[in-house]
Parts: sequence; structure tokens; C-alpha cells
Amino acid sequence: MDKKTAKERVLKLRQEIDHHRYLYHVLDKQEISDAALDSLKNELAKLEEQYPDLITPDSPTQRVGGRPLPKFIKVQHQVFMPSLNDAFTEEETKAWLARIKKLLPESENLDFFAEIKMDGLAVSLIYQNGLLKRGATRGDGRVGEEVTQNLRTIESIPLRLHLEKVDTSVKKKAQGTVEVRGEVILPKKSFDKLNKQQAKKGEPKFANPRNAAAGSIRQLDPKILAARDLDFMAYDLITDLGQKTHQQSHQLLKKMGFKIGQYDKYCSNLKEVNQFHQYILKIRDKLAYWTDGVVVNVNNITTYKKLGIVGKAPRAVIAYKYPAEQATTVVSDIQVQIGRTGALTPVAHLKPVLVAGSTVTRATLHNEDEINRLDVRIGDTVIVQKAGDIIPDVVKVLPKLRTGKEKKFHFPKKCPMCGSPVVRKEGEATHCCTDQSCFAIIREQLYHFVSKAAFDINHLGPKVIDQLFANDLIKDAADIFTLKQGDLEPLERFAEKSAANIIEAIEQAKEISLPRFIYALGTRHVGEETAIDLAKRFGSLEQIIRASQTQLENIPNIGQVVAKSIYDYFQGRKNLSLVDRLIKNGVRIEEVKKSIKATLSGQTFVLTGVLHAMARDEAKTKIRELGGDVSSLVSEKTDFLVAGEDPGSKFDKAQKLGVKVISEKQFLKMIK
Repeated sequence: MDKKTAKERVLKLRQEIDHHRYLYHVLDKQEISDAALDSLKNELAKLEEQYPDLITPDSPTQRVGGRPLPKFIKVQHQVFMPSLNDAFTEEETKAWLARIKKLLPESENLDFFAEIKMDGLAVSLIYQNGLLKRGATRGDGRVGEEVTQNLRTIESIPLRLHLEKVDTSVKKKAQGTVEVRGEVILPKKSFDKLNKQQAKKGEPKFANPRNAAAGSIRQLDPKILAARDLDFMAYDLITDLGQKTHQQSHQLLKKMGFKIGQYDKYCSNLKEVNQFHQYILKIRDKLAYWTDGVVVNVNNITTYKKLGIVGKAPRAVIAYKYPAEQATTVVSDIQVQIGRTGALTPVAHLKPVLVAGSTVTRATLHNEDEINRLDVRIGDTVIVQKAGDIIPDVVKVLPKLRTGKEKKFHFPKKCPMCGSPVVRKEGEATHCCTDQSCFAIIREQLYHFVSKAAFDINHLGPKVIDQLFANDLIKDAADIFTLKQGDLEPLERFAEKSAANIIEAIEQAKEISLPRFIYALGTRHVGEETAIDLAKRFGSLEQIIRASQTQLENIPNIGQVVAKSIYDYFQGRKNLSLVDRLIKNGVRIEEVKKSIKATLSGQTFVLTGVLHAMARDEAKTKIRELGGDVSSLVSEKTDFLVAGEDPGSKFDKAQKLGVKVISEKQFLKMIK
């Protein structure tokens, strides 16, 4: 990016960041997530690092917080109250360590003190002669808001220091002024309770715990705050009471009556810091409060002070955050992908960005209606979201960052792969290629056919399918079962062993259950659950093929649209021919065995965590054989949650909804 373009981008980024910072810090409102705002700030910081002369005193990178609300008295911090720089990867923590080591003598060894980074509101507490005199918010780091009366309502904040528990020398120093800093936090249970109360009153819910904590602290009436079950966690002792390390500060804070993090840990080196970071990530969902990372401090206070502050943040401490599930990036192009049913899905090609621990370069835009709803254009700055293994989504466009060069996207009138007309049927959201013999459609159908939930043919992935297709060895799924080892050996990178492995995997896959076979056919609107419903209702493939549309519509969970899609599929000569050829080529379909005792009939199960006695797919099959249903989501309709080792967020939701939670041992007794 040249300097002129960078200057324009920097100006727009500052305006956008300031807008959201004002909403959050002054009005207690939020339009975008913290992760998205962090991503914008990170982009700005990198541009200013590239072009230092573009830095101005009013840049968001040069300040800590927003303006204090006018309804509280403004107070000045005697010691600057900084914010922290972020790191998201192990490499970034190594780079941080390398930077600070350059500023210190080679002989100086560094150790660290790591603690959980709370998602709350930072405050300063001033004690005079052991009694709480003043409490203030961070504000802009120099001037905050006095909220003493409100902080007094939080029981975990001591109104008097427990000086009787400290050494005489410490007690003597603490008789004057003592400053303690920490985080006001709202536990998960309190947050859920507060939002339920907000909903009952017809008021907007809080976006996150930090927003809720800030809104609570800024209540004029302390009685309102007192009912919200806020908590406080001390993280630093500013006054010199003789402590030499950050670890000793925590020990003194605990003695004086402050709550500190139970997982706080001394780390002798960066390797131990990373181990601590990974451990907290593992237990994160089980904690009583929210966290988005860990704070890593240089342990020695003298070294800490020697390293000093740059801009808004001390050099000797860093916030080692967990990968964000949202980030901002730029849409470089929008292209369409063709699926196995012929549907054209628009895909945003993105400037690479780290989201939820992995680099993202593409995100789905679903269909034309979604593009219009978002008003997304080529060249737009967007917020992308990813949770777990889910395909990234574009969730919001930031139109204020537009330059006027952005281009609107229009769906192609012809298929980009085969040139056939593209149509959007009335009442449907998707555009489709009208030629079912389109190369792209057949290729996607083959990918689906061999996938894990379908025929599950080992070693036969997309790259191998592409080779077979390109060499005219297969034209459809039935041809897979005619392949011989000699057909594969001449192909590029195919040794004799790999060819033999594929042929063996194909042979093993010939025997398949009826639900998996139905799913493998790739009929539009037919997923795994619908395939199971069809198999349970009709018992055999022949009965499904002969079923009328009315019979299909009468099956629970199958509506008119899905029923018509299934009926139309089996009316097609080409589809019936494929089924016939599959069977002639050796595919054997297991009919559904009717359970003698449907002991789990009418009961819905959700599985979470690691099961040791059987694979999860095996457990699901057993539940269905006994007449039960399996769902991936916990709801009020769930009868049992089977909790294996290390259960996830489903466990918490089940407890909240009152769903019965059973162990793997209890589950095994039920299905015997």
C-alpha cells in the first residue's frame, strides 16, 4: 500500500474506531464485537508502524480509554493507568520477549507472572490509613470517574485492609496511602440473570459481561448495582510496600483481604507461559467468569519499571489473547461455487486474516438475498466470524470505510463452468445451474458420495477424485465400484501400495446401511437426519422408491418441499439408473432392522465430550435402533444430555435449562 492510500485508510480507520470507542466507553453501547474492534485497531497500528509520520496525538493508538461520563465526578490518577498491547500467537510472544531483551543487559534473566485476563471493567482503589477512600474507573488512563459508593456495594472489595495479617514493615508503610488496581467482573450466572431481568422489563440486553459491568458501575443508585452480584479481582499493587516482584504483590494483596486469581502462576520462562496459556484455554468454558486470554508480566518490579511505557502500554506486560472468533478484513473479490445440487453459492475472497486460530481467506455469502441484506461489495471492509470448525461468515459491512471504488456483485446469468443458463426459481433463495450433467455438479456429487457420513471410502479424497475424473476413469459414483488396481497404478504419484489401498477401501465400502446410502445419493434437502427418518419409516430402498409424495409428506420433520424433492429424485430415469448400476456393481444395502423393544422411543439425546466405551457415531446408531432421536443442539425438548469426558458448553446449557445430565456409565445401562 503506497503512502497516499495508507493516509486515506488511516483517517477512515481512526474515525471508525473513535465512533465505536465513544459508543462503548461513553454511551455503554456496542455495535460490533470487541474482537472486530481489536482487528481494526491492529490494522491501524500496523499502518502507523509502517508510516510513523502519519501518527498524530489524537490517534486511537495513542490513548487508552474514552471520555468519562459527565454524571460522575472526574478524578485524576496519581499514577498513569495503562492499557495493554496484545499478542495472539506464540510467535508474537517470542517477538515481544526479543524486543524487551534488547533494552536490558545481557546478564539479566527474565521470569514472569501470568494471570487470567478478566473480561470486566478496570478500576483503581485508594486506601488511606487502611480504609477505602476512593474508587475510580480507568477513563482515559489519566482521568477517570469516581464511583466509590458503587464499588462499596461489591462484597469482594474490602472496606478496610487486613493489615494485621502482614509483616510489621509492610503494615507501617501501608498506614499512609495504598493504591490497588483490579477488575470488576460479572460472573456468568449473574450475567444471564441480569439479561433475563432486562428482557422482562423490555429493555435491551447487555452485549457482553464487560459492557454489563461498566453499565452497572455507572448506575447513579448504588442499590441497583448491589442487586447485580458483581465481583472484584485484584491484579496489581501500585504502592511500594516492599514487594520486589509481581508475584509478591499478589501475595500481599491476598493477605490484605483481596480476591486474586486462583490460577495465577509463576513462570520461569516463556515455555511455561505458553503451557499456562494452553491450560487456561482448556478449562476456559468451565470457569465461573469470562476470559479472553492471559496477562503476562515481567515478574521483577525493578525491571518492569526500567522497561517503561511506550504510548499507551507498558513494555513489560502483554495480553496473550485467545484467537478471536471475529475479525475485520477486506473483500478482494466475490466468486460463485457450484454445489452437488447445482446451487450457486457466492463466496467472498478475503485479504488473509487470523480468525479463531486459523488464517481465513474465504467466507460464504450464502445467496443473493444475503448479499443484498448485508449490502456487501467487492472492496468493502467487513467483519468475518468463525466458531469452531464452522465455515466463516461475513456478518457485517463497515460502510463508513468505503472509498467509492467498491463494486456491486451481480449473479452470473450463465454457469461459469459449463455455460448453461442459471435460474432462480420462484420462492427459493438460490440460483441454480440448469444442466445436471455440468462437470462441477458431478464433481461435487462425487466428493459428497465418498465423504465420511456417506460411503466413507478411505484414501479417496477430492484430489484423487479429480485425477480419476480427469483421466476418464469415472463419470459418476457407480463407476467407482468398477475400478481395478491396474487402472490406478499408471496415475501420477500412485505407487502400487496406494493403488492397492484404494481398491481395498472401495471393496470394504460396498456394504452400507440404508440411511448412509440415501444420504450418499445427494438428493436436495436430504441431510443425515432426513435420511434416517426415511429409512426408519420405510425400512428398504425399494419402499422409498415406490413411496408417493403424500406418504413422504406424512413423515414427521419432512415437509412439502423436502417430500417433493425426494419424490422427484426417484422419478428421474438417470437417478434410478445410477441406483441400479450401484447395486449391479456390488453395493449391498442393509435394510433397517425393526427394534424388538423401542425402549428409547420418544426420547431425544444430545452427546457431548469424549466417550470411551464406543465411538460417538456408534452411540447415535444405538439410540436410533432403540427408537430414540439424536440432536446436535441442547434445548428444552432435550430429554438427556450424555456427558463424556471434558464436556463442552452444551453441559452448561443443559444445566441451565434443567435437562437431565447422565454419565457414559448411566447411558450404557440405558441401552443394554
